[in-house]
Amino acid sequence: MAYIIKTALELGLLYAPIPLALFLSFRILNIADMTTDGCFVLGAVVSVTWAAAGHPVLGIFLAMAAGVLAGFVTAMLQTRFGVPSILAGIITNFGLYTVNLWVMGGSSNVNLLKTETLFTMFRRGASFAGAYSDMLLIAIITFAAAAGLIWFLSTRLGLSIRATGDNADMVRASSVNPRFTTTVGLCVSNSLTALSGGMVGQYQNTADINSGTGIVVIALACLIIGETVLGKKSMFKGAVAAILGSIIYRVIYAVVLKTRIVPMQGLKLMTAVVVAFAIAFPTIKEQLHFARKKHLASKDASGKEA
Repeated sequence: MAYIIKTALELGLLYAPIPLALFLSFRILNIADMTTDGCFVLGAVVSVTWAAAGHPVLGIFLAMAAGVLAGFVTAMLQTRFGVPSILAGIITNFGLYTVNLWVMGGSSNVNLLKTETLFTMFRRGASFAGAYSDMLLIAIITFAAAAGLIWFLSTRLGLSIRATGDNADMVRASSVNPRFTTTVGLCVSNSLTALSGGMVGQYQNTADINSGTGIVVIALACLIIGETVLGKKSMFKGAVAAILGSIIYRVIYAVVLKTRIVPMQGLKLMTAVVVAFAIAFPTIKEQLHFARKKHLASKDASGKEA
């Protein structure tokens, strides 16, 4: 059981940059960015391809750069060509399938067999961590990414991005171009997604063309779970909630797999139900509150008539 929890923690931290990315695009910019699935695979294939060529560290940075380009394409479609945000992400995601195949030389997967990776390098340098060396490295990278995001959102440009999500017209009236802030926000968001893909690729020693399927739904579930636990009253809490939600989701996932409460075939359906309920919960709560007030009002009125 201890091994299962350890693996769940590692996976939770590995995938945590994606909820962080959605925190920026979905929560702050109020954009449903559907580039996530393809961008995750893009980060993985770029990272693994460069690791196979003997440059695992460079592969992570190039994966993030590739994510920036993917975010830029989505932003251009949305801000310059008037494509609705959801369709812009879907179009980019659709095109990335072919791009990912090109990066892998036409193959549907790339494996790192007996190849140096970021993790094997760190294991040698951090032998004191023993079996927890992978978790330590993943935690360092993920928390550094979260700290960088929090710092960025506190800068003048970051504040402009936050304001764009709240009221683009107000930002435009303040002589700030909302097209530019939206573009920067989506580029940063997709670089975080690609970072996660890059780490996962080298952690699993493989990159597969279909590894990103449904990743946006899972990441959204993680973000909502974290926000339910911690709330979303500040940038710091929002970023920490994204990481915490990813860890909680992976631990729950591991426990479900171990105990077989839900069959393997039903795990994605369970995730979809959790996401749908979590998103709808505020509306359900408001409707229940309104129904209760209506019931009390009608009760008072009938009492007065009597």
